[in-house]
Amino acid sequence: MELQKYLSKFLGKKNRNYSEKELALYAGVSSIIGQPVGNLEVYKEAFSLKISSKKVKNYERLEFVGDSILGSIISCYLFDTYPKANEGYLTQMKSKIVNRKNLNKIGDDLKLTHLIQNQSSSSLGENISGNLFEALIGAVYLDIGYEACQTVVLKKLLTPDEIEKLENKIVSYKGLLLEWSQKRKIALRYDTIEEELPNHSAVFRTTVWLTDERISNATESSKKKAEEKAAQRAFYTLNKKEHILENSKTFS
Repeated sequence: MELQKYLSKFLGKKNRNYSEKELALYAGVSSIIGQPVGNLEVYKEAFSLKISSKKVKNYERLEFVGDSILGSIISCYLFDTYPKANEGYLTQMKSKIVNRKNLNKIGDDLKLTHLIQNQSSSSLGENISGNLFEALIGAVYLDIGYEACQTVVLKKLLTPDEIEKLENKIVSYKGLLLEWSQKRKIALRYDTIEEELPNHSAVFRTTVWLTDERISNATESSKKKAEEKAAQRAFYTLNKKEHILENSKTFS
């Protein structure tokens, strides 16, 4: 139990023997946030899955808190960092940072699923890494307070360098096309139909129209994916002559 001896001075004054899983959680979280954990219990909750048959604490409440805290931290950071940016640009930047895909990537990079404390009969789901990341932020906030949490987020988890890399990243081609079409006062619409395949599975086929001109189409396993893929293809077609991306960088 060398790890127990090494960490004992950080684990509080109570005379308690921590399990190997608790010690691993303590070490894992401390490494991620760059400082000792104060309240281990709140992190145990942050990394506990929901079990339908049992009334046990799970990450969902902390995910709710973490979502709000993260949004506040990022909003304030963007407001200070881009003093000449208008509200639309700040909103776009925030969306790029806190969107589910980016949070999932951060959670995957941090290997947060390795810290899960229990097992669930259901599958983890494609967004579990991002959900756990938000729960972690919520736990850090409750453990060390808002200002210290802000420092952890911007120094360890979402550094200015990482945020800057997202500036030119397109999160949603569908949203980008909508913004562009509204500025140009051009009618944009998506026609999506569901088709049944011979094996009885369903696919969705989307066509993108500008006024009466068909720009692109795509087929995917869900309506959302089909529309986003069709929007991406429409973007590449239109950007060659309209320079959509350049025109979308709006500062006041």
